[in-house]
Amino acid sequence: MASIKNIGFIAQLRSDASNHIIRYRSGKVRQSGRGLVFWFRPETASIAELPMDDREMALFVKGRSQDFQTVAIQGTLTWHVVDPELLAARVDFSLGLVTGAYKSEPIQRIETRLAGLVNQAALQYLALAPVRALLDGGPEPLRHQLETILAGDPALAEIGIAVTTIRLTNLAPSSELERALQTPTFEGLQQKADQATFERRALAVEKERAIAENELANKTELARREMLLITQEAENARNRATGLAEAQQIEAAAEAERIRTVESAKAETEQARMTIYRDLPPSVMLGLAARELAGKLDTIEHLNITPDLLATVLGEFRRDVATLPRG
Repeated sequence: MASIKNIGFIAQLRSDASNHIIRYRSGKVRQSGRGLVFWFRPETASIAELPMDDREMALFVKGRSQDFQTVAIQGTLTWHVVDPELLAARVDFSLGLVTGAYKSEPIQRIETRLAGLVNQAALQYLALAPVRALLDGGPEPLRHQLETILAGDPALAEIGIAVTTIRLTNLAPSSELERALQTPTFEGLQQKADQATFERRALAVEKERAIAENELANKTELARREMLLITQEAENARNRATGLAEAQQIEAAAEAERIRTVESAKAETEQARMTIYRDLPPSVMLGLAARELAGKLDTIEHLNITPDLLATVLGEFRRDVATLPRG
């Protein structure tokens, strides 16, 4: 705001560079510019001060969608003065020359007009679509529409102001409707979470099953190898037993063959002896028997010779002597 210093019948005004000062006298503009400093007579002057910087105002619109659902819009609007003299002619920006404050509330009047234009455009936009389409689209389509409408609105050009930017931060339904709309999404997310939990559990079960199958396969393989080992050991034992039996059979056959050979030799020897003995005269045979007997006398304890046996032997001996050739 401008600073006014009163000294007697005159006063001095000092303004900032961001404010446009217009001094009137007798209904005519005497001075107009930014950051002015001048002396004036309060009883004959009228001074207006207009802000030339960007001004921000809050936006809040509550309307109904096509399907009669309440939707709230929040954001900010930035505006600035384009033609200060035109605006001063349409809106009272007069200063109290004693205090330097506005006599009325010109900023509020301008923002009220802007809010009315925004509300009208926003309510029309909300009424053209159902709430689901509005929420899916978000605030950006409405922002573009508001900028287009306010940029071309003649009511703003007529008073010398323009809208710089519009920012919409939220486009939301009522709390009840929001909870109702969130329910399917929440249920869907819960189902996905349950599905993910089920899949994780199924995967864990599958892994446990795979581990159990792997352990069973390992045990089965170990049992198979153990069975093969037992079978091989049994086969080896059978082979050793068979080999030992065959070796024993061979040894027995060899022993039998040896015995047969020995016995055969003995039999042949005995046969040869018997052949020799068969052709000998009885007296010789008796002599040989006597010699054999003499060789065994040291082991014979008792010997019985009957008269018949002695007579027979002597008779055989005489016959043999008689048959000998005489020389």
